[in-house]
Amino acid sequence: MREVSPRLAALVFAAGVFSLDLATKTLIRARVGFWDTYVVIPGFFNIVRVENRGIAFGLLSNGGGEWRTLALIAVSAAVLAFVASLLWQPHRHGSLVRAALALVLGGAAGNLYDRVVHGAVTDFIDLHVGRYHWPAFNVADSAITLGAALLLADLWRGRRKETSS
Repeated sequence: MREVSPRLAALVFAAGVFSLDLATKTLIRARVGFWDTYVVIPGFFNIVRVENRGIAFGLLSNGGGEWRTLALIAVSAAVLAFVASLLWQPHRHGSLVRAALALVLGGAAGNLYDRVVHGAVTDFIDLHVGRYHWPAFNVADSAITLGAALLLADLWRGRRKETSS
């Protein structure tokens, strides 16, 4: 039996993240109105619908208009190209780094797709504890955040190995 290429595995994983993000956003757009709130876990987790014209977690969502959207599309496309180029070099990275990069690639592609097709990114996961409220986010944001955390963990792990040698 032939072994799956690390490049192909990473791209399939990224495509899975993109597909899950697209499916959840499509479902939210079809079933959740702008003023609806669905309580999933009282006092902690709701489903809402927010159209975010800024970056992750609502940052830069006020002002800027068309130029902001074009700049965000350009930056997202550049990030996609950079991450894809890193994934194209499978022997330079271990499986943890490839998985982290695939998470970032799939998430960035999901949010870029939303921004290009809909002019904004649909966010719908609403977490809060008491009066502390996290800005709404989506599957793509979660994948990007998890991927970045895994990259930092790998970097930290690598530095620990260097200092203990």
